[in-house]
This record gives sequence, C-alpha cells and structure tokens, in this order.
Amino acid sequence: MKEISGINHVGIRVADLEKARDFYEQLGFEFIVGPIGPEPVAIMEHPSGVNINLILNADSGITENILMDVPEKYPGYTHVALDVTNIEAIRVALKEMGIEITEGPVTLPNGGIMLFIRDQDKNVIEFHQNPSQ
Repeated sequence: MKEISGINHVGIRVADLEKARDFYEQLGFEFIVGPIGPEPVAIMEHPSGVNINLILNADSGITENILMDVPEKYPGYTHVALDVTNIEAIRVALKEMGIEITEGPVTLPNGGIMLFIRDQDKNVIEFHQNPSQ
C-alpha cells in the first residue's frame, strides 16, 4: 500500500501509569493526555515525533515478558527500535539514570550499533544508531 507514510504510534501495555510515565519521561517523552478511552490509554510524545500509547491494563502480577522471556516463541511484536544519533551518549545517559542495559552495545556487520533496555513492565526498547552516523 503506497499510501502508508509512516508509523503513527506504538502501543505499549503497562501496569502502572505513574511508573510508566516516570520511566518514559527519563527517555525524553512528554505526557500529552490520559487516561482516556475504554482501554484506557495515556499518550506520550517525544520531541522527535515518536508517539507512544501507554495501554493501562497490564496484569501487575506478571513477572516476565511472554514474547521474550519464555522458551516458547509466541507470535507478536517483540520490541520498538528508536533511531539515535549517538549510541555512546545514550549508553552514558542510561548508566547515569540507573537504567540497566540488557544487551549490547552490539555492532552489526554493516556498522550499525544497537543496545537494548527494558521498561518497568519488561517491554523491550532498542536504541539503534545507523552506520552512516
């Protein structure tokens, strides 16, 4: 479909709005509105234009990410990858914020570099520096 022009937002299921909001604000996202709607959702946006919908209905008793942490490989979206201009600056900032890097940095054969973290609900976030940067 040639009419698709980009990604509008990423939906992330979370258990606690305040904890999620605090985490994503550390990454530079700004709270827009919420909770709204029947799910309900809260909307946050990064100055880069990346928009996330925090879906506020996760079971707080679940301690693992079923798509990433169990031996069975269920279908579904496993993570969001955010483009960054300086992966080393991201690594340093994450360390200063006390956010654990769960994998990486990993340099890809094409020169790209990536590292991964998890939010308070174990949702996976990748930071990806393209090889030309």
